Amino acid sequence: MKHLVQKQLAQSIATMQAVLADQTISDTLVLIAELTARAMQSGHKLLVAGNGGSAADAQHLVAEFVVRLTDNRPALRAIALTTDSSILTACANDFGFDQIFARQIEALGQPGDIFLGISTSGNSPNILRALEQARKSGLTTIGFTGSGGGKMRDLCDHNIIIPSAVTMNIQESHLALEHIFCLAVECLYFADDPKRTL
Repeated sequence: MKHLVQKQLAQSIATMQAVLADQTISDTLVLIAELTARAMQSGHKLLVAGNGGSAADAQHLVAEFVVRLTDNRPALRAIALTTDSSILTACANDFGFDQIFARQIEALGQPGDIFLGISTSGNSPNILRALEQARKSGLTTIGFTGSGGGKMRDLCDHNIIIPSAVTMNIQESHLALEHIFCLAVECLYFADDPKRTL
């Protein structure tokens, strides 16, 4: 079992090292942080969705924006579309599971908002439908994926694609980058606050 632990840690580290070496990921992360900070400064919001572990990521990331990541500061506008069981079950029952996020974007999304879809495969049907609705509603679309980006790649204005096909390693990298994304937005949003430094 010790060998299993060491093997899995080494695989996780190797994936993170590949992420670190991919300059496109760093550049895109900075860009989406800038876009999100500007959107929030203009009164717009971030909507986030995913399935399974990616649903947990969506809620985790939104908690960091609304509550705090590192320092006490004013709340930032973000909503996880994974949390309202009445909406999720009603929509799944009446319109199908593929529509559970798209329907919420239709209701809550406004031009200038940002939608972040998280899917390790890049092929989750409800995230694809959400991205289509987000574009229709005038939102900027961001995808966090792996496995080459899947079908999401062409539906996103900006992509963070982890260079791995292993779900757990993709999710580990997503969470690390989601924390950095939130930290960067905080730094940019509160750039004029003399108490905050990059």
